[in-house]
Amino acid sequence: MKQIQRDGLLVELIDELTNYGSWCGETHIQKATYFLEAMMGIPLGFPYVLYKHGPFSFDLSDELASMRADALLEWEIKPEPYGNALKTTNVSAGLKARVPRTLARYLPAISFVAEKFGTRGVKDLEKISTALYVTNEAPGRGCEAMAQRITELKPHITLEEAKEAVCFIDEMFREAEPVIREIGET
Repeated sequence: MKQIQRDGLLVELIDELTNYGSWCGETHIQKATYFLEAMMGIPLGFPYVLYKHGPFSFDLSDELASMRADALLEWEIKPEPYGNALKTTNVSAGLKARVPRTLARYLPAISFVAEKFGTRGVKDLEKISTALYVTNEAPGRGCEAMAQRITELKPHITLEEAKEAVCFIDEMFREAEPVIREIGET
């Protein structure tokens, strides 16, 4: 995927997250982008590692900084207890106009992920993104084994919370199946 297409998709993701009630901190963008790649199959090309709050891409963090430098994104100061948020600019609207086919192809996946993530807090995002990471790490393992693996990687997550996160991922995969199929057909 070309950088202009990738940046257009990131701008669209931030707009959609905002539409679904997210305050769009970098953690929200990181986790939603991870789901676009790891679950929905959108080839954005960001490598992820398991980090402090779940899967994290240093390359994506750099890309978001570059997009701020190019005036595609800007920081918005939020009141306590929230940190700063990213929002799109008038320049980013022009970028989206340059990649309409890419946006049309992937908008259903972006909307699906944004709806699932919009109002979730950082702690919840950590649990479910780690559950997706573990699911993709060793597909076919049972719920109990995956939940146990999550608690090994993230000891502050209880076994019950880990099981809930694994069940959420299973359900999200089922719900995402038609959208994933649609992307593959276009």
